[in-house]
Amino acid sequence: MQYACGTRQMKLIDETTISKIGIPATVMMEKAAMAVATHAVEIITFSDKIIAVCGTGNNGGDGIAAARILFLKGYNTEIYIAGDRKKLTKETKLQLKIARNLGIKILRKPNFSKYDAIIDAIFGTGLSRNITGDIKKLIEAINASGKKVVSVDVPSGVCADDGKIMPIAVNANMTVTFGYVKTGCLLFPGAEYTGFVYVEDIGFAPIVLDEPPTRFYFDEPVESLMLPRKKNSNKGTYGRVLVVAGSKNMSGAAYFAAAAAYNTGAGIVRILTDESNREILQKQLPEAILTTYSTEGGAIVPEDVEVIKDTILWASVIVIGPGLGTSAPGASLVNYVLNECKVPLVLDADGLNIIARVINDKLGEKAEPAEKIAYLAKLLPAGTILTPHKKELSNLTGIPMKDLVDCLIDSSSICTENNDLIFVKKDVRTIVSFGSSDYINVSGNDGMATAGSGDVLAGIIGGLIAQGEMPRMAAMLGCYLHGTAGNIAAQKKGVRSMLASDILEGIPVALQKRGE
Repeated sequence: MQYACGTRQMKLIDETTISKIGIPATVMMEKAAMAVATHAVEIITFSDKIIAVCGTGNNGGDGIAAARILFLKGYNTEIYIAGDRKKLTKETKLQLKIARNLGIKILRKPNFSKYDAIIDAIFGTGLSRNITGDIKKLIEAINASGKKVVSVDVPSGVCADDGKIMPIAVNANMTVTFGYVKTGCLLFPGAEYTGFVYVEDIGFAPIVLDEPPTRFYFDEPVESLMLPRKKNSNKGTYGRVLVVAGSKNMSGAAYFAAAAAYNTGAGIVRILTDESNREILQKQLPEAILTTYSTEGGAIVPEDVEVIKDTILWASVIVIGPGLGTSAPGASLVNYVLNECKVPLVLDADGLNIIARVINDKLGEKAEPAEKIAYLAKLLPAGTILTPHKKELSNLTGIPMKDLVDCLIDSSSICTENNDLIFVKKDVRTIVSFGSSDYINVSGNDGMATAGSGDVLAGIIGGLIAQGEMPRMAAMLGCYLHGTAGNIAAQKKGVRSMLASDILEGIPVALQKRGE
């Protein structure tokens, strides 16, 4: 697991390392510059002409020092100071003096057509305002040049906290960041500007934090994160997943969720669905136990209700919602599960839509998000995992869609305040929020934007819980496994041609990879 930091935490780490631990800022600047220079030569050749475009803050000092290190190694390197030189920090002023003493050319105006590579050190994590004027034109020129770009800490113009563009940013081929990756480098649109990201230790003292950062991600092989299997075991050892899914003549979602649970390692999977889906599901997934119900006049027939309740009590984890529909039978099934459920619950798709309708009927559509989420927490068992995409999340919580589109991660505090719910907020970067923590999923690709992909994710999460994972870990690891399987599918099929069934086939491959 790797941590991610934003502006406030990095400023605290930086200042405390200098003032309390006693490591001079110039020492950390030298280490940062060495890291930038070391990685820059991975994409910069010895014959390249390099320009370091540096701001007046300490990020600029890092860039000047990196240019000097490359210069001393024989690279053709020049420097341009972007901004008012009267505002140079003490450390950056020192770095500029050293560069001048060594005879490095300090430009008054850059012409990027004369260079092969650019070191971007204009702004670091402290950027808090929109970029305008000459600096905006400068970044436009960098992007238009088509040259190789190495950014220092974050691409200039990317907000380190949320990945927003301010409103322009340097489009880097590589970003060398320090201490921890910056949250804005993980989240879109900022992630589109970073290129390959290297995280380097430059001497920060993380002990200055009372607790670790609250945002994190996985980058290990999936199998290394899984609970170990037991040699002395049987199918009961790995849990009983109940998938409550599908509606009349709509079996696909039930199949994808159930098959995903099996592929993830669950011991027994049972599907509770409409009788009309029996024949096709028995053919598609004969390994699954099948329990069906019949409907009459738009409602589940009374004689099937007790069977449904017994089936709910059978499970060690329940996944409900994929393809369920929002008509009376689906609503009844959600009601039965909420009344009878004594095990972890994964609420997906139409299950979420049904609950949203219940909340709106009770509180009204215009109720405040905090009120809706408080009521949601009363409706659901503690530890319930909810897997909404942005539209479903807006319907469920009352958070305006615009706010979710602008920055999905900003919704975390209100979603999980004073409750034990786990939100899997599905997007290009899925965010798993619980308590005060956010897991940012960095696996996956745009080929996964296909029908059935979310059903596979719900099944994976259920399968992990069945094997003993705690719900929080299952939600995070489930997203990571889902995205990794999607990446394997993309390698095989290409992102345009991927189907949910390809993601299913990628799960076993993902679970075999140990990073060797």
